[in-house]
Amino acid sequence: MKALLISAIVASSVMGASLISEAKTAGLKPIPSSAKAVEKLTSNPKNPTTAAKVELGKMLYFEPRLSKSGLISCNTCHNLATGGVDGMSAAIGHKWTANPHNLSSPTVYNAVFYSRQFWDGRSPHLEDQAQGPIQAAPEMASPKGVVTDVVNSMPQYVKMFQKAYGKDVKITFEKIADTIAVFERTLVTPSRYDDFLNGNTKALNKAEQKGLKTFIDKGCATCHNDIALGGTMQAFGVVAPYKYMNIGDFKGDTKGLVRVPTLRNVTETAPYFHNGQIATLSEAIKEMGRIQLGVDLNDQETNEIETFLKSLEGKKPTIVYPILPASTLTTPKVDVVNN
Repeated sequence: MKALLISAIVASSVMGASLISEAKTAGLKPIPSSAKAVEKLTSNPKNPTTAAKVELGKMLYFEPRLSKSGLISCNTCHNLATGGVDGMSAAIGHKWTANPHNLSSPTVYNAVFYSRQFWDGRSPHLEDQAQGPIQAAPEMASPKGVVTDVVNSMPQYVKMFQKAYGKDVKITFEKIADTIAVFERTLVTPSRYDDFLNGNTKALNKAEQKGLKTFIDKGCATCHNDIALGGTMQAFGVVAPYKYMNIGDFKGDTKGLVRVPTLRNVTETAPYFHNGQIATLSEAIKEMGRIQLGVDLNDQETNEIETFLKSLEGKKPTIVYPILPASTLTTPKVDVVNN
């Protein structure tokens, strides 16, 4: 009996090792197990991550006074308590404005691993991306000058910028966005899936490993690969049109390519697709099979893939909600009637 048990354990370990090799051959990569390796991978060499920048960036991420209304922060649409999203089919911004293209808010968790930012991939990195929503009329609707005036009006922020960047720092709009991006670069969520790819064959159970095998065999890893299991620009509706493509006018970039959403924490980021028209993960899986792979996934295959995707629920970094500095006499006032 003991010999049989040992034999079963060895066989399971060998099968797990084989699947790890297959996954890596398919282009799947884990978040490194070493904290130093993660920091090296996620830090911007032109603006290295430091504790002072991260803490300041977190405060600015939660700072509603960066918006024209004084009510909307980055966290409004990219809520860190709810998977980094707002759960809406279309993002809601200034004056309760729905995104004019009916685009949903993608998760900010693990966005550091994307090769391009925004659904149409127009931004190359988080520093550039962070500038967009603050200024966009349907989002935070705040001019650059107002943003810098808000931050410069509060001595605590000025001191924190000096601590983070040096006494001679000039607090510009770009520097504010850069600092928010430094914080966002820390929003990484390693999961049991990463433990598995890093060599722990017991990290995923048999059902999850079976789901990973199906995920690879059906071709899902063709687009959902690398560390983010997404994040690159790919053709959308390869073999059939998305059934809700008429909701909103989004057609991708100039080549019709769409930024592939990450599958990490996908159980927390419904509704699905760029226009948030699919409510359940199982329906999203079947629709992707139909329009991208040209296969009609049956219920068993769908359940296997969904079981695997659940293993991508990662450990979130601990976020302590910051106490923000008080406004001063020079802080721009909000016109609640005309704003």
